[in-house]
Amino acid sequence: MSRSLDALLAASAPAIWGTSYIVTTEMLPPDYPLTVAVLRALPAGLILMVATRSLPPRTWIGKLLILGALNFSVFWSLLFLAAYRLPGGVAATLGAVQPLVVLLLARMVLGTRLTLAGLAAATAGIGGVALLVLGPSASLDTIGVLAALGGAVSMASGVILTRKWKPPVSALTFVAWQLTAGGLLLLPVAAAVEPPLPELSTLNMAGFVWLGLIGAALTYFFWFRGIERLGPAAVTSFGFLSPLTAMLLDWAVLGNAFTPVQALGAVIVLGCVWIGGRAARPRPAVAAPGDASVAPMPPVAAERARL
Repeated sequence: MSRSLDALLAASAPAIWGTSYIVTTEMLPPDYPLTVAVLRALPAGLILMVATRSLPPRTWIGKLLILGALNFSVFWSLLFLAAYRLPGGVAATLGAVQPLVVLLLARMVLGTRLTLAGLAAATAGIGGVALLVLGPSASLDTIGVLAALGGAVSMASGVILTRKWKPPVSALTFVAWQLTAGGLLLLPVAAAVEPPLPELSTLNMAGFVWLGLIGAALTYFFWFRGIERLGPAAVTSFGFLSPLTAMLLDWAVLGNAFTPVQALGAVIVLGCVWIGGRAARPRPAVAAPGDASVAPMPPVAAERARL
């Protein structure tokens, strides 16, 4: 398979994650953030565990519970809470601060050098997204804003610990374990806090299938397949497609028109994605299947953030 097709499939993952906001508000029953997070994480995790044919060793259970909580239980619960309370583009923008949080946490926890180029790239991308979605008419709910920012911090913390704890398995296997752990952790909480779901319509069921099977299981397969074939730097540069997709759907489906400032933001975002991909191509090191060094999770925006 050509590198172009590999890149296209990898880029489709954050683009699909960007649909999570409009799917949540337009296709799912209102006010079920915990239940939606469970129904997205647990089925996807079990499907990927069957596909990878691997169970976690008992010595890894504790770490997987921590990672599952940060990367999925807490992150997705807050993401869907933000999706219910904020316009999709606004929620995606706030989630896009995650790369900056990762840079700072990597410096503090892992001792990673904070390069000017890395900081500039993250800042430019976030700036483009901000121009794209934070217009004068943006309705900012305080709880939604705190949920979106809290989700970004939770996911960023999970990314750092994912880099620190590297089991000798493929990245897809690792994320399957985390999805399952996150779903199992959240299941009793959702059952205790939220009422039972109402009778689901065909539209509701289609939304859950999209978020769980397409928006989680299939997209994570494409994402980590791209990391293994193209390298982490090239693939993670696609992360800003998530908020861009969220804004495009706001415009195309909900009728929110682009302003000149938003159009400029879209150009900046796409430019960051293109430049980031080209900058990563000359690097010779490409992660092979089973290389645990590709374990870091994708950005929010996304999904992201990310979704």
